[in-house]
Amino acid sequence: MAWGYFDHPPMVALMIKISSYFFDGELGVRLVSCLLSALNIILLWLMIDNPKKNQYIVHFFVLVFSMTLLNAYGFFTLPDTPLLFFTSCFLLTYKHFIKNESLPLAILLGIFMAALMYSKYHAVLVIFFVLLSNIKLVAKPYAWLAVLIALCCYAPHFYWLYDNDFVSIKYHLYERPNGAYSFEKYTLGFFVNLVAIFGLTFPFIYKALLKTKNTNLFNKALIYLTYGVILFFFISSFNRRIQTQWIIIICIPMVVIAFNYMLNNKQALTWIFRLGLINVILIAYLRIGLVHQPLLFNFYYESHGNIEWAAAIKKEAGNRPVVFENSYRNAPMYSFYTNGSPTFSLNNYMYRKNQFSIDNSEENVRGKDVAYISKYLNDFSFSYQREDGRLYKGIFIPNFQSFRKVECIVEEQELTLTTEKSIELSVYNPYEQNISLQDLKFGITYMDAYKTPIQTLGITPTANTPNTTQLQAKDTTKFKFSLPTTKNENIGYFRVVISENNLLFGLNGKPIPIN
Repeated sequence: MAWGYFDHPPMVALMIKISSYFFDGELGVRLVSCLLSALNIILLWLMIDNPKKNQYIVHFFVLVFSMTLLNAYGFFTLPDTPLLFFTSCFLLTYKHFIKNESLPLAILLGIFMAALMYSKYHAVLVIFFVLLSNIKLVAKPYAWLAVLIALCCYAPHFYWLYDNDFVSIKYHLYERPNGAYSFEKYTLGFFVNLVAIFGLTFPFIYKALLKTKNTNLFNKALIYLTYGVILFFFISSFNRRIQTQWIIIICIPMVVIAFNYMLNNKQALTWIFRLGLINVILIAYLRIGLVHQPLLFNFYYESHGNIEWAAAIKKEAGNRPVVFENSYRNAPMYSFYTNGSPTFSLNNYMYRKNQFSIDNSEENVRGKDVAYISKYLNDFSFSYQREDGRLYKGIFIPNFQSFRKVECIVEEQELTLTTEKSIELSVYNPYEQNISLQDLKFGITYMDAYKTPIQTLGITPTANTPNTTQLQAKDTTKFKFSLPTTKNENIGYFRVVISENNLLFGLNGKPIPIN
């Protein structure tokens, strides 16, 4: 347990920890998700004031269960699961707060704002658009108290970010690879996602949104939140591909908006119920397919075949730790299905940094005989092919030595590919042991404007201090180097990388722009 993780805040980890006290295995991961999903439906019901709602309870459940991801995240354990739950908690508390500002409600509002941010970073959109819908809150003392409480509750994560050099923020904002804009992949894909989260009912769901008026502050908050999130990610779609789960938070206000509209519009009530039933049947079919595979057709998902491939690798590896190259998913999955076997994800220059880049997993494999799993191996000692076609290839490495946390620091400056002057390089060794330079190879990875690797070339940096043979423990060593010549065009960035003991180059330096 920690106050933060590389990709997401720690709420989902807390959920898993609580579940694990009651059960082992998958249920020990998913129990709290299922409970939060059930509670979430109750909270959604409580947000609806229409006196006719008790006559249409079945219609309400069909509406909720027909929303694809809102349903899926009721049994998967992902950061979006607590995000959905605490969005409902926050909105229901806000609904009561605008009717009766009080100290208890201000405290609850602050706690739920912090819980939202502990779930997923873009929860800030929920808070921002609700505030935007009622700007007069800036003059309310209790509203400021709620903000203060939220900041106090969130302080441990702020400190974790500071203590880890804001690694999560830097990755999501600056270092995340992207691609050239494609209307079909980005913007059209965004609109496809807007349809996918509601399935067949989408025309009537969005019609309900268009027809709903700002009759009160709570309705106004729901409308601002929905339109705000859609607009934010629509604009973002001109820069990057929008993943479906990023817009899932609109399901919470849309349940309330759509059901209220259904209660006052017979046509919408009838059609959402009919189409919703088809959605429910399709979703139920897919849920069964997740359990019993294949189900009438070859449908493979990431939940299929994990026990089998983990057992196959365990049979080959024995008691050796297993190092997976470029897979922050396979490493913990293997550990989970083999009762805690030590694992590590060795991330090279063709991948990205992740939780294994900042935690202590590397210490559990260094200096030991390991089974090394990599798709880049040409010669391998053993292999296992999954039913979906993926091939695991492995070799055995005695006395495994990797130092992926060594940092290469280059100050950003005006650089071009024709720069002839020497560039200053600071190499920081964060380990408790010295590292021999004989075991290291330095290189430059050239990337395009979207940080996609194009070419990696070796370099031989010169130490500023003569006769330097080691990187001293907990110390910085200064070097100079020149950019190697490349025939590739459209170079946007370069990264200084290190290969230790003939492993593939790592991700030691941050991307540096080239003009």
